[in-house]
Amino acid sequence: MAAPHRASPAQLLPFLAPLVALLFLAAATTTATAAADGGGYAGNGNGAMTHLHFYFHEIYTAGPNGTAAAVASPPAGASGSAFGFGYVGVVDDMLREGADPASRLIGRAQGLTAGASLSEGAITTLLNFVFTDGPYNGSTLAMFGRAVLGSVMERPIVGGTGAFRMARGYTQSRMVKSADPENLLVLEYDAYVLH
Repeated sequence: MAAPHRASPAQLLPFLAPLVALLFLAAATTTATAAADGGGYAGNGNGAMTHLHFYFHEIYTAGPNGTAAAVASPPAGASGSAFGFGYVGVVDDMLREGADPASRLIGRAQGLTAGASLSEGAITTLLNFVFTDGPYNGSTLAMFGRAVLGSVMERPIVGGTGAFRMARGYTQSRMVKSADPENLLVLEYDAYVLH
């Protein structure tokens, strides 16, 4: 039996050239598609991580300057009412550069809070951070999650607009000493935003 005939590299070249060109075209298309969709990241395509540091100021007493309003109170004597279960509120709180109430106003925290635990003082929050000054003026971040005052509260960032379009990330917040603890709640926020 005769040995099979093997083609020389010179004989294969006319068949390999189109195959190599096809593989190159496929790789280029995949790279262009990845670049167009942000390289695997949401938003503007560069996968930028931005760290924001600000202070949340809530005036929780009734009156003309209050920034929080109760929409529904827990039913009297209901299970969990000692923890605020069933409470629903609306807020339009201030975002400031510092813990001092006179520090520069950079935005608002607008949204809903609800007492959502039968066994502890935990609330569910849905907040939009609306930036009105500084480099992110006109942009927003949407945060949704669970908070327990007195602890470090970590909540996810689930979206945004403007500079933060298609954002994702998380916040960590903690209570800090207030200049007026009877009327003013101050939280220090660190937000880590991928956009």
